[in-house]
Amino acid sequence: MRFRIVLYCCLPAGVWAQEASSGFELRATVTGAGAYTHRLAEQPRSGTPFTGGLRSLLYPTWKLSRNWSVSGAIQIHSRPFFFEQFSTQGHGVKADLLQAHLSYSRFWKDRSVVVRVGQLSSAFGAFLLRYDDAVNPLIDMPLSYGYYYTSVTSLGLAGAQADVTLGKLDARAQFVNSSPANRRGIFDRDQYGNWSAGLGYSIRQSLRVGVSAYRGPYLHRQYRYYRPGEARPRDLPATAYGVDVQWGRGPWNVYGEWQRFQLIYRATLTLTRRVGYAETRRVLHPRWYVATRLGYLRDNYNELETYEAAAGFRPNRHQLIKVGYQIQKGPDIRGTLGNTFAVQLVSVFRPISIARD
Repeated sequence: MRFRIVLYCCLPAGVWAQEASSGFELRATVTGAGAYTHRLAEQPRSGTPFTGGLRSLLYPTWKLSRNWSVSGAIQIHSRPFFFEQFSTQGHGVKADLLQAHLSYSRFWKDRSVVVRVGQLSSAFGAFLLRYDDAVNPLIDMPLSYGYYYTSVTSLGLAGAQADVTLGKLDARAQFVNSSPANRRGIFDRDQYGNWSAGLGYSIRQSLRVGVSAYRGPYLHRQYRYYRPGEARPRDLPATAYGVDVQWGRGPWNVYGEWQRFQLIYRATLTLTRRVGYAETRRVLHPRWYVATRLGYLRDNYNELETYEAAAGFRPNRHQLIKVGYQIQKGPDIRGTLGNTFAVQLVSVFRPISIARD
């Protein structure tokens, strides 16, 4: 047997996967960011309107054989970093285990099967596949995704998932320990099984349409919106379904999602929420692109619209500079006080690859 240790930044990801029958690799995305918004100067932060932050995503993969592997995604970030944290309390550094799973995979000419068990990203929707700052052409996330009281958590869920592709058709099914609308850790109380599923079809090479859904109990007794006199959490399910579209041709890439969420309550009004966004990216030059995302959220208590634009420049193959501006509109937002100007420097590292034939 032959062993190879190389600097991974010199080796494309697909080459390592195709050549090696086993081994270890580590990839990383590191983002330095700065933002200016009056949201930071209002309650509850009441500070200066400027902040800086740092975020790292680490992707270790241990390939045990041609079919078995162990993979993970670890996030370390300062707070506040994400736009939604500008309106929450607290500072510091936080680490999250987004993914950690054992996988079995088989690939044939036009079909494949992958089964994963462990900590998983939600199988609902499409944006979490572009969660990395090096892949997301803008700076913020769509309104339904995030960490604090959003409809689809960006954190990992404990469970199992199967992915199948057959020609132009792809399907996934996932069973996890809690709802994407209220993620629970494996040591938390009030964990209830939830399922998610998705189906996609590539009409042509440049156009794919998909649908997804999830259902299961979502509340726990210490939850912010669990009111006195409410029914047992296990008797209160959340149901969601959505449609997503991806299209690309030449310098253009377009993404869009529409989602509907229903969170059942007995002691108060059931929450019904609709969220959608359309995102476009136009490559102007191999080093330059521009992108926009228009989004909205409507539910029983709130209406919110976001308009975000960004320009990206690649000084080299491993770095990306993004400059963006987001406008928020809603009944509780006064004028331009909810707007945000932000800059990111994203660096991609592939430092380690230890492969065995």
